[in-house]
Amino acid sequence: MKKIIAVCGSNKGDKNLTKEVLQIAEKIGNLIAEKGGILICGGLGGIMEAVAKGAKEKGGITVGILPYDKSKANKYIDIPIETNLGFYRNYIIINSADVIIAICGRWGTLNEISIAVALGKPVILISNSKGICELFSKKEVLEYFEEKPYIAETPEQAVELAFKLIKK
Repeated sequence: MKKIIAVCGSNKGDKNLTKEVLQIAEKIGNLIAEKGGILICGGLGGIMEAVAKGAKEKGGITVGILPYDKSKANKYIDIPIETNLGFYRNYIIINSADVIIAICGRWGTLNEISIAVALGKPVILISNSKGICELFSKKEVLEYFEEKPYIAETPEQAVELAFKLIKK
């Protein structure tokens, strides 16, 4: 069975979505596809579009779990799934994945990270990607939590760790 990697992060409109942050997402998509994984995400813009673009560049399979209308899926999504659940669709994304990688992010990403931790799914935060992920990568913040995410500094570290964690 193919490994399913969820990538969570900011939608378009987030001021933290710099060219560099979007390049991180695109590279993660490349690497997931190169390793034969299936990408699952929220299917919209921003990080979701960049990671799906990266996966498609390398011939990967992309699944988008949409909050409402599947016609809103970005053009790199192979399998758009319309839920009509709004942000409650985050549970479907996380529960379907073997491991979660989070990039940048705001409240929706924090919700996905929280669901993943509650379900016992491994979570990898990209520490230098701004937003929620950068905040929760800090040691002084992490010391307050019993269950901690893994921290990666590069796309290569994140995807390598993701596939190692799936094998456990």
